Amino acid sequence: MRATALVAILFFSLFSVARAQPPAPAAAGDAAFQAYEAGDFARAMREAKGRLSANPSDAAALLLIGRMYAEGAGVGRDAKEAQAWFRRAADLGDAQGAYLYAAALLANAPATRDRKTAQNYLEKAAEKNNAAALNLLGELALENNGAFADLERAANNFKRAAELGDTDARYALGELYLHGKGVAKDGGEAAHWFELAAANDHLGAMVELAILKFNGVGVERDEAGAAKMFQKAATMGNVVAQNRLAYLLAQGRGVDKDIAKAKQWRDRAVQAGLKDERLDKMLNDASQGQKAK
Repeated sequence: MRATALVAILFFSLFSVARAQPPAPAAAGDAAFQAYEAGDFARAMREAKGRLSANPSDAAALLLIGRMYAEGAGVGRDAKEAQAWFRRAADLGDAQGAYLYAAALLANAPATRDRKTAQNYLEKAAEKNNAAALNLLGELALENNGAFADLERAANNFKRAAELGDTDARYALGELYLHGKGVAKDGGEAAHWFELAAANDHLGAMVELAILKFNGVGVERDEAGAAKMFQKAATMGNVVAQNRLAYLLAQGRGVDKDIAKAKQWRDRAVQAGLKDERLDKMLNDASQGQKAK
């Protein structure tokens, strides 16, 4: 949840997230965006630049061109060029442009990372209730430029973003409630926000909620419900869920006992780098017991 880890992947990951969302109203139904969605990037660039010739303040066109440079869609991937287009949109007052420009600045190499400017643009976007900007401000408050984390400021930003529907912020806010960091410790609130994030297939939230269900913290104890959630997260590739599901299968907690399946999930977790000697011993003992019968 540290910002330093986030920005390392942010610059190229945020565009796939944006593509999964409906286009901004200004872009809906226009020829440039339709061409982009169809993979006709050359036409998308022509249409977007044509729109800018007619209206240099067309923020949607500026963002589309910036996105294409960031993705290398029909043009050479060029982070600096993408930043320039995002900044033009941001300086027109566009909240998404401000967020994307700030995120791009933070994704620069440490020597050229302009945190102060990024913070300013994120705050401009946050003033317009841009959920992604609020979430990133929460991440930056945790990092706090290398000083002690500003947990209250992080919690406030995460809460605003979470209430606006940001899945990552909902997970982060759940973690703060779970551990009592920046907010009063509250298992019920933690479970609430994890559940909302899990509904959007956030793997970390799914695992945390499954643990709460299994232990009856903040929610009613529900081993079967926990097992189902671990199963879903494990199938989606979460290594912790694979390990926990193996335990449940080995013990018959929330699911029918099945040593063979437990070993399969244990092995998948091990292949992903999570070794567990306690689980190994449990499964070995169970196998020996079966042979002795």
